[in-house]
Amino acid sequence: MNDQISASDTLGADYEAVVIGGGAAGLSGGLMLARARRSVAVIDAGEPRNAPAEAVHGLFARDGVPPAELLARGRAEVRSYGGHVASGEVAAITGASGDFTVALADGRAVKARRILVATGLVDELPDMPGLLEQWGRGVVHCPYCHGWEIRDEPIGVLGVGPMAVHQALLFRQWTADVTLFTHTAAPPTPEQAEQLTARGIAIIDGEVTALEADDGILTGVRLADGTVVKRAAVAVGAPMRARADFLAPLGLAPDPHPSGMGEQITADPTGRTAVPGVFVAGNVSDLSAQVGGAAAAAALAAAHLNADLITEETDQAVTALRART
Repeated sequence: MNDQISASDTLGADYEAVVIGGGAAGLSGGLMLARARRSVAVIDAGEPRNAPAEAVHGLFARDGVPPAELLARGRAEVRSYGGHVASGEVAAITGASGDFTVALADGRAVKARRILVATGLVDELPDMPGLLEQWGRGVVHCPYCHGWEIRDEPIGVLGVGPMAVHQALLFRQWTADVTLFTHTAAPPTPEQAEQLTARGIAIIDGEVTALEADDGILTGVRLADGTVVKRAAVAVGAPMRARADFLAPLGLAPDPHPSGMGEQITADPTGRTAVPGVFVAGNVSDLSAQVGGAAAAAALAAAHLNADLITEETDQAVTALRART
């Protein structure tokens, strides 16, 4: 856990809603619920996916903001409306709608009537010398997040999954110098090879053994035969997996993404899952969501969570009224 939560609130015993995950999605959902006058706690393990990045890009009115600054502002906003933001790793959720128990790894537990999961995802990066050290800087995954910063530079695309050709075609929008290294991915089909050639994208077959850097700056891609191909950035479309193991006691597990790019929790457009009372938002249910999209999805899910509570409370009020009359 990192130190991004500068002051962690003390968790209470019971909440109307508990939000698991304190990134852009979790804090957006927490803000919406706090403004709806709900008792809400956001529990954050302190492991944001974009921590290595220097800035968040493509976020309206906040383009270029450092990730840590964005989260600090979000936590302050949630707290300003009475919401709690606390450090902690959730180990398991048990119970049912209206009476969930959220158990933390350190032994603490809180009750919640509803749950919003916004824990994001894990990039399953290949074990390759130099790759992890460059993650979020010289090694990127999303052209919309990083493309402008590496525009007109020589870019390599490392084939580690079914989306490598698609990724190469995407990055061609930002630079004319793109090379696809097939590495462990299946070779392009004849149709794909034709598309790549038509767009001027080079194809290099064979295994990549390492990424080369000079003084912390990515300089090239080393092949198995020792050849080094100069590149200023490398795109890696590694498999992505939702952080959702703690949902297993509820019978809720990730499903394969149709594209083969990873696993995510299935939900309807409002964030409602197959388990009553459990909502999801952000990368945990949408592997390709950027910061703005994740935050918007969480705001929508939180609004529907609040409406779900209102329906329950109205039904209870009607039952009480009938009992009196």
